[in-house]
Amino acid sequence: MQYKTDLEIAQAAKATNIGEIAQSLGISENELAPHGYDKAKVSLSILERLSSKRNGKLILVSALNPTPAGEGKTTVSIGLADALKKCDQNVCLTLREPSLGPVFGIKGGAAGGGYAQVIPMEDINLHFTGDMHAITSANNLLCAMLDNHIQHGNALGIDPRQILFKRCMDMNDRQLRNITCGLGGRLSGTPREDGFDITAASEVMAILCLATDLHDLKERLSRIIVGYTYENTPVTAKDLKAQGAMAALLKDAIKPNLVQTLEQTPCLMHGGPFANIAHGCNSYIATNLALHLSDYVVTEAGFGADLGAQKFLDIKCRQTGLWPDAVVLVVTVRALKFHGGKAKNDLVAPDIEAVERGIQNVYKHIDNLKDFYGLPTVVAINKFHTDTDEEIALVKTLCETKGVKAALTEVWEKGGEGGVELAKEVIRIAQPSKPVHPYELEDEIEVKIEKQAIAIYGACEVGLDTKALKSIKALKKHGYGKLPICIAKTQYSLSHDATLIGAPKDFCLTVRDVKLSAGAGFIVVLAGSIMTMPGLPTVPSAEAITIDDKGQIDGLF
Repeated sequence: MQYKTDLEIAQAAKATNIGEIAQSLGISENELAPHGYDKAKVSLSILERLSSKRNGKLILVSALNPTPAGEGKTTVSIGLADALKKCDQNVCLTLREPSLGPVFGIKGGAAGGGYAQVIPMEDINLHFTGDMHAITSANNLLCAMLDNHIQHGNALGIDPRQILFKRCMDMNDRQLRNITCGLGGRLSGTPREDGFDITAASEVMAILCLATDLHDLKERLSRIIVGYTYENTPVTAKDLKAQGAMAALLKDAIKPNLVQTLEQTPCLMHGGPFANIAHGCNSYIATNLALHLSDYVVTEAGFGADLGAQKFLDIKCRQTGLWPDAVVLVVTVRALKFHGGKAKNDLVAPDIEAVERGIQNVYKHIDNLKDFYGLPTVVAINKFHTDTDEEIALVKTLCETKGVKAALTEVWEKGGEGGVELAKEVIRIAQPSKPVHPYELEDEIEVKIEKQAIAIYGACEVGLDTKALKSIKALKKHGYGKLPICIAKTQYSLSHDATLIGAPKDFCLTVRDVKLSAGAGFIVVLAGSIMTMPGLPTVPSAEAITIDDKGQIDGLF
């Protein structure tokens, strides 16, 4: 059977004027700044007229540990929103913006797939409304002001060997992970070691996504620690008088972007931190706005539930007072086969035994979401055409043994109609619950890491490298020990080791270092060999992307 590409489907779609989409959500004309016909920025002035009470139910979409084959979590999120609309619910979707790194790399974009997409797909996956570029500019302005301060006398006594804040760019480029800058003589700066992070890993991105308004944004930016003095005293963006100009660069980026699905369901798409190296959630402002404007809000958190969902619950919810009313756990038959020991190129052939082995990964996520966090949970089986009826029936039976329903989901092929079974189960189970966390903020940093590793990942212990112990000691000394933690690790395993698939037990989580994101309000714990600047694969997706003489893009998924 010949299927259309995601791009072909998106380009054939007819978008509704974005003003009409805004009106359907209760956003007035003077609260909208259109970027053409089919996308717009929503003014923060809307927050002034909304009541303090949130009316909507928050539905979090997460997944089992992803595989190189891809599981379609964003696609399911979009299809679920469309399905809820088909069930006569007032719904709004809130998603992250894509980074150009994965778009031109290997993972792809973040606009969904098949008949469960947000449009305009090309714009969203490329420059969109410029938020990524604004964040990059604000980040790099701080870096420039830091080096300029050192160049012109260094009144703060900044130690060039203890500069922590890196430059960034929205592209996978391993060549820039570690660089030497300031060469070329006295007028070209002070020579020092430096490096680049991808924009999605920038602390400025995390700050934008956790800020409540412009004032909070500026306050958070001021708290960014760029490095230490020769006396080991922290130096902040406020010390460099940089926060005002940085906030000015972000004056439009802080406003949520309004787009629509193929079925004209409103979508607030805003912010884009990765979940393996950052906290993996769209902006609080977009989520909060959606909860005021709709009865159901569907949002997703990056990668598996051990990363995105955990950070959503323990960082975003902890800082903002949010808490989901239900969680959707996306699984695929082929992912279960992978976690059951099958190779990536051998996931098409039916294999009941591999599915049964791989379900252990799903079980761990159900244990975490339903039993530990106490959240109403439903499994969404994202169907692929290679799945057999026997395999799907087995997944449903296996999930029932854990006390959760598994709903067959066919939104890629059928759009919202293919998600109605899932939507009805979400409506049935969604209800408020009391927030639960694996650690207390008052716990020591080492204790927080250990509690999370044991409760959420299934580790038996934590191993802290000498560098990590030294960094933890410094954070405690300067009064930052009571912040939540954000563990940066591989997305492919519950552990820090990508080769430990399924549901590994009795492993030691290895922590090589920790670093502070004071403005974002959390401590980043670097586990394993996770990189904050990814590289391109052997055959990057960019090789297939082109544009014709009439401006028509091709090869974009």
